Amino acid sequence: MLLNRCGSMAVPFMGLYITQNMHRSATDAGLIITLFGLGAVSGSLVGGKLTDLFGFRLVQITSAILAGLFFLIFPAVEDFSLLCVLSVVISFFSDAFRPANFTAIAYYAKPGTVTRSYSLNRLATNIGWSFGISLAGIIASLNYHLLFLVEGSVLILVGLSISILLKEKPVTEKPERINAEVPHPVKPWKDTFYIKFIFVTTLLVTCAFLMFRVMPVFLKEQWRINEFQIGLIMGLNGAVIALFEMILIGKIEQRRSAVFFITVGATCIAVSYLLFTISAQFHLAIAIAGMLVFTIGEMFALPFINTIIVGRSNDQNRGMYAAGYSLSWSLAQVIGPLGGFYLANLLGYNMLWYCLALLLVLSAYGFSRLEKQSGIQTRKI
Repeated sequence: MLLNRCGSMAVPFMGLYITQNMHRSATDAGLIITLFGLGAVSGSLVGGKLTDLFGFRLVQITSAILAGLFFLIFPAVEDFSLLCVLSVVISFFSDAFRPANFTAIAYYAKPGTVTRSYSLNRLATNIGWSFGISLAGIIASLNYHLLFLVEGSVLILVGLSISILLKEKPVTEKPERINAEVPHPVKPWKDTFYIKFIFVTTLLVTCAFLMFRVMPVFLKEQWRINEFQIGLIMGLNGAVIALFEMILIGKIEQRRSAVFFITVGATCIAVSYLLFTISAQFHLAIAIAGMLVFTIGEMFALPFINTIIVGRSNDQNRGMYAAGYSLSWSLAQVIGPLGGFYLANLLGYNMLWYCLALLLVLSAYGFSRLEKQSGIQTRKI
């Protein structure tokens, strides 16, 4: 995951690539990013099913290598319609990786370490993200095409590394529930609490997702912040998470329910968007402050979302449960950028930030209502 995220360069700068390099409209940029989301939706669902059928190792290797190959092709394509098709294909294989990786962590985690295991994975993710996105800002200021070449090469290397470093292990014959107090339907869509939880989670991650898709265009076009600085601001997210998240989780995970911390996180993310409505000359300082508050919210929310999903699943159906969560992010890629760019063009960026803050407050309320129905005891996971 560290290597994977070090190469995550192209998609965060996709909006700028379409508007600045290809000289197309923000609406076209939103369309391309949305098509990435459409491919991600199908990739998440198919990846979850394939993980349950063939195992997380094979799915991770295959999806990473194929996604890398298609990324290498992307900068050579100039026809916009073909780019649209390629966007769907790339995101399909990129997101088929997610449920498999989610399942792998739960499989290798020792009893009592699940939340910390996911935090450790996020530590690797965010160290890689911080380094990669900061480097991407430098590369984008020189040549946008290099972003795709680097990411494609790294993804191929990721697939090869998994084949060498992640050894095959026998499949557990009998599924073991991580939390035996909660009934576990074989099919996740029969789990009423899970369906409600995923719905509210989708609302949260859709709003959060725009920080890394619409925000770079806003910072460039409205606040005149250059690509190098945008890369550093986004890289700050990963750096703070890498330094503090595991420490934070270790101190708070035993104190309150998982849903409580998710609610706190959603509220913090709402506040972060409101900071971008401040009319002041110190745009760079506000952007940094907004990213820091957003990151605090992310550290509270995302690790505990993982905890709840793992707690509702077992070894036989964890791939499909993980696919449901991956689907939340995939839907966020579909709904978020297209709707976000459309609303920004129609009513302005300030109205977009107000709307996102309102939706995040609603998601926090939704999580708080679900807390009484949870049945998940974070201390036992």
